[in-house]
Amino acid sequence: MSVLAAVIALVGSLFFALGAALQQFEAAETAKPGLLALLRRPRWVLGGVSILTGGGLHIVALGLGPLTIVQPMGVASLLFALPIAAALHGRRPSRRELSAAGLVAAGLVGLVLLVPESSGPTSLDPAGVVTLLGVAGIASVLLWAGSKVASPTGRAALLATSSGVLYGATATLMRVLVDGAWNWWYLLALPVPALLALMMLQRAYAVGHFGVSFASLQIADPLTAVAFGALLLGEPLPTGIAPVVAAALAAAGTIALARTTPLEART
Repeated sequence: MSVLAAVIALVGSLFFALGAALQQFEAAETAKPGLLALLRRPRWVLGGVSILTGGGLHIVALGLGPLTIVQPMGVASLLFALPIAAALHGRRPSRRELSAAGLVAAGLVGLVLLVPESSGPTSLDPAGVVTLLGVAGIASVLLWAGSKVASPTGRAALLATSSGVLYGATATLMRVLVDGAWNWWYLLALPVPALLALMMLQRAYAVGHFGVSFASLQIADPLTAVAFGALLLGEPLPTGIAPVVAAALAAAGTIALARTTPLEART
């Protein structure tokens, strides 16, 4: 079962990578990457379907195997996404880009494996939900504001990080809905950070530097979810030097990606 779960999760990461690459290609080609404009582009919608398929396969994999096997497979989406996006833009990813992506992937796998498994049901009172959405909202706005004065690579990274923070908040709220006590209005609140995250991500994609955007998203999303889980849900945090090393690897890989040629540039 564990082998089957790993294979399904790996296929799911391929679908997720394909969807991300398609959406980035369309966002980069659109003058104003708003959701309404992008919804009129069939390839962007196809990318969304691909991402949903990848997410569905990931859920199936979690039902067949342990988290420690399934979650690292999702990190492979970064390694899949770079070649796919490069092909869409008519070029090949360089060895430097793939090496940097490998560093990010190694760091993320380490972080995923080092997070202790929580036990017991999760719960979050209404004040906690307001705190969750408020902190995520303020952080995303500050990151968005910082992107206004940043370089193109910095802008892509900050916008994608803003999206990752909002997606992390969405994941935390989803965890409560699935495994804890909640009020009916939590369901109404759930789409708000998810839609804002999607909007921020498309703006990041439109800047270019797909590797930076996707890597920043992949790092910010789980780290935010882990932080919110610890602060609001009482879940354990990893300890020791190993998580610091893993985070440093992921950060170093992202910085290296920021110094590579944008995928939009033809060689």
